[in-house]
Amino acid sequence: MSSAASDIPVIDYRGLKCPLPVLKARKLLQSMQPGEEVWIETTDPLAVIDIPHFCAESGHALVETVERGEIARFRLRRADFS
Repeated sequence: MSSAASDIPVIDYRGLKCPLPVLKARKLLQSMQPGEEVWIETTDPLAVIDIPHFCAESGHALVETVERGEIARFRLRRADFS
């Protein structure tokens, strides 16, 4: 797990429409180690509903959400399923 938010990678999903941001986030989180974090950046207006719902259903943590204009950023932490 990263010690500073600035060290967390940012994955650009801007321009992708529902359900692609969630599907790609799921695949990405599966490839990460438990406790690792990532920022997901998207312009899909439904992402502000879909990403939190996905995290709640899958057990991954939605650490932070930042909305600036058309862009929404989600800081996600991979769950430890062991």
